[in-house]
Amino acid sequence: MNLQLTGHHLDITPAIRRHVTSKLEKLNRHFDNITDTNVILSTDKLQHKVEVTLHLPGKKDLFAECVDTDMYAAVDMVVDKLVRIVQKQKEIRVDKRREAPSVKDIV
Repeated sequence: MNLQLTGHHLDITPAIRRHVTSKLEKLNRHFDNITDTNVILSTDKLQHKVEVTLHLPGKKDLFAECVDTDMYAAVDMVVDKLVRIVQKQKEIRVDKRREAPSVKDIV
């Protein structure tokens, strides 16, 4: 998984970088086909915003964002959202394979 971190109106410290990368490791446990990950961290007065875009094979992009007063809490919440989204996408892929018509259905 290629990770690209971008900061708008803030400097990305090594501590934030380590926190983001360690939290995004959870996604690889659920779904290992993630090719690229773009993370945008931004601040606006007292609000910290985290936006994450996951690029999957087959022209699929998954997006999640979260706003909180603490950057670390926003990262935690957006990763939790992404875990739910990735699990749902994984279930959809499995369901599509199960819905394939069998030989009995064709005849």
